[in-house]
Amino acid sequence: MSETENTAAAPPLETIAASLRRERDRAGLTLTELARRAGIAKSTLSQLESGTGNPSVETLWALGVALGVPFSRLVDPPTPQVRVVRAGQVPLVRSEQSTYAAALLSSGRSGARRDLYVLELEPGGVRHADAHIPGSVEHVVLTSGRLLAGPAENPVELEVGDYVSFSGDVPHVYEALEPGTRAVLVMEHA
Repeated sequence: MSETENTAAAPPLETIAASLRRERDRAGLTLTELARRAGIAKSTLSQLESGTGNPSVETLWALGVALGVPFSRLVDPPTPQVRVVRAGQVPLVRSEQSTYAAALLSSGRSGARRDLYVLELEPGGVRHADAHIPGSVEHVVLTSGRLLAGPAENPVELEVGDYVSFSGDVPHVYEALEPGTRAVLVMEHA
């Protein structure tokens, strides 16, 4: 197994740590102030910046919103010119509140303002997502299973091959209605 394959299967803790420090410094925030804005414990943020801990999707989204940056800026390592992502080798960031997991496949580069994810969901839990940075739009294509997704007050049921687009800057939900539910998510950022 190559070094790239080994690191791809592990949580991207070093990338998250470096990204958090970089973005916090860019924003001119102290550890205490960023933790307060994100609604997380200062000790949790300190652990993440030191490359330890096990961040959930919710924690990383909260930090992204508090920093005014997309989720991808916190978890995506620098990529070579040609990048191949093999199924099963992308690190999943799991929700602590539901059976939702997201794997960032590609983040928008300068001017692109979009990120690409693969989502894995199982029945038994609802992913209640808080509003993301203003102007965010989510585009979802269901590739297997059945999914309820969209704004919290008006989600829609998707069948395989269906597409939905909705504002990501309002509370929204994802709920698997069948085992093995998978989807592709494109997140646009204003």
